[in-house]
Amino acid sequence: MSSSQRSYSGVILLIATIFWPVVVPFAYLELLNFQLKYSQEIQLLKNQADNSNKHENYSVK
Repeated sequence: MSSSQRSYSGVILLIATIFWPVVVPFAYLELLNFQLKYSQEIQLLKNQADNSNKHENYSVK
């Protein structure tokens, strides 16, 4: 890499390091809001997956 590319890489790494503690909590809050908003649908899908796994286990015997 040339010296200018190394300088750009260093600047980008510095910016990413500075913003990392700010971005991660916001991403986690979005994940929590999504889970709260769609909790019923998520639980329904989990139950369907559990039921299909149980039926597959019984049919194998």
